[in-house]
Amino acid sequence: MEFIRYEKKGRIAYVTIQRPEVRNALHPPANEEMARAFDDFAADDDLWVAIVTGAGEQAFCAGNDLKYSAEHGMEATRVPPTGFGGLTSRFDLFKPVIAAVNGVALGGGFEIALACDLIVAAEEATFGLPEPRVGLAALAGGIHRLPRQVPLKLAMGLLLTGRRISAAEALRLGIVNECVPRDRLMETAERWAREILECAPLSVRATKEAALRGLSLPLERAVREPFPGIETLLRSEDMREGVRAFAEKRKPRWQGR
Repeated sequence: MEFIRYEKKGRIAYVTIQRPEVRNALHPPANEEMARAFDDFAADDDLWVAIVTGAGEQAFCAGNDLKYSAEHGMEATRVPPTGFGGLTSRFDLFKPVIAAVNGVALGGGFEIALACDLIVAAEEATFGLPEPRVGLAALAGGIHRLPRQVPLKLAMGLLLTGRRISAAEALRLGIVNECVPRDRLMETAERWAREILECAPLSVRATKEAALRGLSLPLERAVREPFPGIETLLRSEDMREGVRAFAEKRKPRWQGR
């Protein structure tokens, strides 16, 4: 791949945007590469967690490459069916994804982070959806995800002004899980990944599926809904292994089946 780096280390996939010269902004070829990486992550049974980050020290992702759009026309700025960064419209991925935000996360970059399950941010990171300031709108999910993740008035304050917030403010608002010095960012993201890997992968996926899909349902129906991931979990070998390991006072050996 030319515009991203995709690596596999044990059970963890690493997706790194590599366009630091444009603050890791994404143009159509980079979006396609991101989509291919997440397609592979979703299909690889040996991968249980992904971490997405940006190259360099300035940016996680500055969103859509507006210079490319200005040169080629907005009609040429296409995204894959799975959304900006191959992630923002990917609603069937129940493996957890962690955003390691190393710098600015603006527009589509912030929307990629919002589409992740956890966000770890460097202290210097900033977040914002500035699309209205350039005559656009946060159409890669930001308009809808942000009001679901923070109180409505706070979300509208960010959406309607396009203003940026610091990592510390994002932590206070509950957008970010942890804010750390830049040199500890990846080790912190990997710590979160390792803690997830201590859990049964089918339990993790079933939990993510039920939590996210249940948000659109009344509570009583959500509790009773037979989500496919839960049904798979209840028939899994890992569920039996977890019970046996607890009874035998040993660490479980998860197989993902």
